Amino acid sequence: MEKQVKDVYNNSARLKELMTASPMTAAQHAAINRKRIHDRRMLEDARERRSNANELF
Repeated sequence: MEKQVKDVYNNSARLKELMTASPMTAAQHAAINRKRIHDRRMLEDARERRSNANELF
């Protein structure tokens, strides 16, 4: 199975845009982290279910 590789060089933001953007609030950061953790747990659970199903056969 091939791993998906992120294209880290595909960022089109200009330096001025990055430097003048308002910082992320704590609530926004927490929401992003909660979503990231939720997605990772769903993926881990799916992998575990798949491996358990394969062990039965």
